[in-house]
Amino acid sequence: MATTQTQRLGIFLALAAVMAATRIHLSVFNHDVWDASWGIFFLAGFWLRNSVRWAFPLLMAEAVLVDYLVISQQGVSFWDHYCVSAAYWFLIPSYFSLWLGGSWLARQSLGLNLRSLALAATAVLVSWAACYVISNGSFYWLSSSVPQPRSVGAWLANLGDWYAFFLETTVLYVGLGLVVHGLVVQLARMLGHTHASKLPR
Repeated sequence: MATTQTQRLGIFLALAAVMAATRIHLSVFNHDVWDASWGIFFLAGFWLRNSVRWAFPLLMAEAVLVDYLVISQQGVSFWDHYCVSAAYWFLIPSYFSLWLGGSWLARQSLGLNLRSLALAATAVLVSWAACYVISNGSFYWLSSSVPQPRSVGAWLANLGDWYAFFLETTVLYVGLGLVVHGLVVQLARMLGHTHASKLPR
């Protein structure tokens, strides 16, 4: 959605900062701040869809770097950590599905109406579901941390255990981002209208 390289860079840096601050499980007033990564990748697709060649790889690299630093500070080898296995590579298609959802939404004609709200909800839910199934499924079926024997029934139960938390977190951050977007768009229109009204006729 950003039109200039400076705008795209500014948006990227803001998104990267939020992801870094929340992915380290920052604690504020004795409460953990929820990881914004899923919402960040959706919003990055929405605002930076034409910069996918550099923005997506850099955000992925940042996510891995933060994970590495957090795990290393625990005194554990990165590949020996509970959350890291062959399934870790599946974070790439998982996060990219969120990017695609945001990118699709950005291509729609949006306004402050029920149609736009429905499109946004559809984009978030579909891309979130793809991300969740890929990340959860790959971890369940590929990670040695999951006890044997595995079964489809047990996997579906595991999906049910975690979906509410991940959905709520994603919707929260995406919702905040889209509200900010709407306010900025309206402010820009107001300023443009004010400027135009002052031009000599």
